[in-house]
Amino acid sequence: MSDLAWVPQSCTLPTEKRPLRVAEWDALFCERLTSLSRPEPLRLRLDLADGPGAEERVRDLVARESGCCSFFTITTAPGEDLIGLDIAVDPAHEPVLDALAARIVARGQR
Repeated sequence: MSDLAWVPQSCTLPTEKRPLRVAEWDALFCERLTSLSRPEPLRLRLDLADGPGAEERVRDLVARESGCCSFFTITTAPGEDLIGLDIAVDPAHEPVLDALAARIVARGQR
């Protein structure tokens, strides 16, 4: 099983580009994650530290991810010092959200 085996077939990002996209998310979580919660089984809530260029970086990554992974509903909510990020899925993609949450925790703790 590869490191990206959890990525569902419904993702339209070309396979060779997936490691690069995952690396972008990993870097964001390593650098900016301040908290992660699971308020509902089908939704993650992340708080990311704001800073110069952070909101633009998050919005760009969210837009690109939404373009290839339509099973995610990702919304941002900029705050005073944080950028809120909500990631939701339908019931069929709950295992993907589980895997993503585990990956975020692992990367955010580095």
